Amino acid sequence: MSDDGQMSFWDEDKTEQADEVRKDPLLEEYDELVKTLNYHCDRYYNQDEPEISDYEYDQLNLRLKKIEAEHPEIIRDDSPSRRVGWKAEKGVLVKHNVPMLSLQDVFSREEVDDFVAGIKSRLGDEAEFLVETKIDGLSMALRYENGKLVKAITRGDGITAGEDVTMNAGVISDVVKTMPDPIEYIEIRGEVYMTRAAFEKVNEEAEESGEKLFANPRNCAAGTLRQIDTRITKKRNLSLFIFNIQESRGREFKTHEEGYEFLRHNGVKVIETYYKCKTADEVWDAICKIGEARGQLAYDIDGAVVKLNNIAAREELGNTIKFPRWSIAYKYPPEEKETKLISVEVNTGRTGRVTPVAVFEPIGLCGTMVSRATLHNQDFIDEMGIGIGDTLVVYKSGEIIPKIKCVNKEKRPADWKPYKIPDSCPVCGHKLVREEGAADFKCINLECPGTVVNRILNFVSRDSLNIKGFGFEYIKELVDKGYLKGIGDIFELKNKRDELIEQKILGLAKNTDKLLAAIEEAKTVPADRLLAGLGIPNVGKATAKELMRYFGSIEKLAAASTEELVKVGDIGEKSAVGIRGFFEDEGNLDLIRKLRDYGLTTEAEKAAEGGVLEGLSFCITGTLPTMSRDEVASLIEKNGGRVVGSVSKKTSYLLKGEAAGSKAVKAEQLGIAVIDEAELIRMTEEGVD
Repeated sequence: MSDDGQMSFWDEDKTEQADEVRKDPLLEEYDELVKTLNYHCDRYYNQDEPEISDYEYDQLNLRLKKIEAEHPEIIRDDSPSRRVGWKAEKGVLVKHNVPMLSLQDVFSREEVDDFVAGIKSRLGDEAEFLVETKIDGLSMALRYENGKLVKAITRGDGITAGEDVTMNAGVISDVVKTMPDPIEYIEIRGEVYMTRAAFEKVNEEAEESGEKLFANPRNCAAGTLRQIDTRITKKRNLSLFIFNIQESRGREFKTHEEGYEFLRHNGVKVIETYYKCKTADEVWDAICKIGEARGQLAYDIDGAVVKLNNIAAREELGNTIKFPRWSIAYKYPPEEKETKLISVEVNTGRTGRVTPVAVFEPIGLCGTMVSRATLHNQDFIDEMGIGIGDTLVVYKSGEIIPKIKCVNKEKRPADWKPYKIPDSCPVCGHKLVREEGAADFKCINLECPGTVVNRILNFVSRDSLNIKGFGFEYIKELVDKGYLKGIGDIFELKNKRDELIEQKILGLAKNTDKLLAAIEEAKTVPADRLLAGLGIPNVGKATAKELMRYFGSIEKLAAASTEELVKVGDIGEKSAVGIRGFFEDEGNLDLIRKLRDYGLTTEAEKAAEGGVLEGLSFCITGTLPTMSRDEVASLIEKNGGRVVGSVSKKTSYLLKGEAAGSKAVKAEQLGIAVIDEAELIRMTEEGVD
């Protein structure tokens, strides 16, 4: 064990666990770390929707490892340190012939030197290393028999099985289908990734069609590889680098580099940037070179891999339960650069919330030029001590989103003044207000042009009216040219058909008619979806459905008092005040009347009465084995039950599927009954015990 309490890379695995451990603050911290890390692992591996950056995850994981190194007796079986990857949840599972282990992450020169010294103490000074780029993507193994691709598998849990993705792998251009100079059998492992250009194209198309955007290239690649429709996979233009030969029959390879030469000879794209090294200094120099060049690459990397070149020596060193002993991954710290704050741009969003954005001298970060970053609100500005002319330290969260880390106050200009957000809306000039206890300033002018585009975008989104093809660019141009001044004007566009075609605002006649037809079709959406689209603070899809179920119509909801609103499940005092404030505005009431006149329904569908689930509420989490979320929600509602969006003391049951997240943890804490899909079906058929 190292001096700082970290588990040494060369320590033997510690698997014993005490039967009984006294609860103390350290143990409580450890338990919370395990739950938190498992939750974020699920978001990363199964749902392809991470909520924190890799750096933030690594910091939590380092703390977990430190506690486990100092107190091995408390290590839990479900600790992330016990797991290689994450259980494969979708599609057909395939057993691993060779484990797809992860790598030991290191974060300092000292740890790299320790690894090299450890290798040399066992193998001698002639030990040779390769240092190569660590691609930020999704791991996949390819199996070939006599040169023919027969199977492609994701990592899954890394030990037992992964998910069969052979069909999708077949449409990736970098995947070789037939090797020209084959051997009897070979399994190779690589990283599926997206170039930044391919990623940007996918998100541009998603934005135009009003679909949800991907957070970063890695998550887009992961979600795409697990697609059912191979046409989508092909369209998204995934890429692949191979970085290891897992197993072979018919030919032996003495070194990793020799394996690369064989693969290149067969047209396989292997890692393109690597250095051969013998000393710790050479290894560190190679790591630095890769780090300096990462901004020039067309794709994201999240580190550098150091691996032993000699294959026989690798087998001699073997593996721990999670990592190979012959390789490590050096993780680069977030890239940071200084730049000068030129100005602050203040934007008014859909709900009237005013957001200050820092505009600074352009800098290159992680391969792209950035010149803007959010300042969040006045509290953030005050805490940072930001003023025009300041020198800011900027980094990219998850190597994607520019963020301000701090201010270099030593470079502060002599005439410096702290920045204050203006007291009037930058769009309409209306006075801004700041609610008591809130951090944000808001423009409360409902006719403010600054809110129109985003309010309409929310109104036509998938969770609201779901008008496909009605994206940001169309809405912005229609607003700019005066066709849309508010939500209600959407349903007047059919009367402007000829003008729209003539000006080609929505494209030619065919595309214009298609969008106008989609607008007419959207009039049939249920009242809860209409309510969700109005932009009422804290009223999303699930809450809107609950409100409609309780009040029966938007008109009755509009007349409800704050006291009545808090009686609704999951509606707290703050949400009730926001809802009441929305309907106290005459302009909003007028909008509801207009929408009703246009033919939209404001009456909720009658819930089933006397059903076996009457009076019960269900929160759904995870992936169910046979039904989608919408299908199971429909089943519950048809039997008189209610579906709620979050777990509270009022929730009757948590319906839990695979890869359940924080809702399952909260249900356990509150003592909420947890059921699976089979139990729900039994309840609808036989009644509730």
